[in-house]
Amino acid sequence: MHIAVSACLLGERCRYDGGTKLDEAVIRLSGKTEPVPICPERLSGLPIPRPPAEIRDGHVYLRDGRDVTEEFETGAKCALARVREQPVPLAVLKAKSPSCGAGLIYDGSYSGRTIEGDGVFARLLEEEGITVVSETTVESVHPSVEHPVAIILGTGLGHLKSLVHPVRRIDYHDIEGFPDEAQPMPGHTFEATIGTIDNVPVIVYPGRIHLYQGYSASEICALVRHAHRLGCRDIVFACATGAVSGMANIGLGIITDQINLTGRNPLAEDEGLRDVESPFVDMADAYTPYLRTLARGVADDLGIAVEEGVLAGVIGPCTETPAEVQMMRTMGVSYVGMSTVNEVIMAHALGMNVLGLTLAANQSGSAGFGHDKVLEEAKLHADDFERLVRGVLRLL
Repeated sequence: MHIAVSACLLGERCRYDGGTKLDEAVIRLSGKTEPVPICPERLSGLPIPRPPAEIRDGHVYLRDGRDVTEEFETGAKCALARVREQPVPLAVLKAKSPSCGAGLIYDGSYSGRTIEGDGVFARLLEEEGITVVSETTVESVHPSVEHPVAIILGTGLGHLKSLVHPVRRIDYHDIEGFPDEAQPMPGHTFEATIGTIDNVPVIVYPGRIHLYQGYSASEICALVRHAHRLGCRDIVFACATGAVSGMANIGLGIITDQINLTGRNPLAEDEGLRDVESPFVDMADAYTPYLRTLARGVADDLGIAVEEGVLAGVIGPCTETPAEVQMMRTMGVSYVGMSTVNEVIMAHALGMNVLGLTLAANQSGSAGFGHDKVLEEAKLHADDFERLVRGVLRLL
């Protein structure tokens, strides 16, 4: 997987002051990928060292007042040409920079204050369809013993728990908010395992409860809240779904967004709000673009057939009618499932980084479909699912 990286983050002395901005998290990621070091400002022909630059009113000015917008645009275009020489799905760029800042840049007052916005180079990359993040994103997703990766597994996908080198096990019924009377469906078990997978700290939850079993949205999110309280910042949701004909095929998928058709929301229930600062949560990028891009890169590098699409969450337990499938298709839905959407709302409200993976076990609304079919299809894709998850964990 090729990634574009601001050269200063890799230790090159190309900043305006002749220094570097070496970042250990970025160095670590670059050691596991194929980095393409880029410095648009050096390519612009501007001298190093020089006065610092910031964006004001759409132009780039040096601190001495000189307008260097043209130089910055020229450097950004040269850098983009280099990126185009090989497929680059991800760019890790220096935060707040007038060239590389993504989502947040200095406000032009040279006071250290920041505003929403993108640097000149970052904007070109985003227009190219490349996921752009700063070094702070790479730092924030790095797992540790204090911040393990949570993995919640759906029907037929619980075999991943066998990869865990266990340190501790937790019965779901000992988890606050999880219903005492709940019993696992076939393909689920109710015992979380804390440990490591390939030396990456994880907590694996090999099963879940569902709305169609009569539980509330808050109850089905008990595992998410538990993971958050144990320090998890990253969470992977894996679920079985139906593929909407014409939008997705049977097999593995990366969830890019969701439509909640359950009529429920954990943030509308008192219990669901206990750990949340506000119920008014911005759901843009609920599925973290950085994690989605890593998953896509892993799949491509390993030759795993993986599609991408929008998940529609329904209550179930019956499957969709032909009319409902047609509605889903019209809405741009690729996958239909009976879990995950409420859990993602809770995880996003708690500030967690979210990756959604699915196994589409059947065509949505197909006749004669049963629970056993999900388990059979899961076995067929078990190896690829395992390789995909392990590949993502390795890059974190």
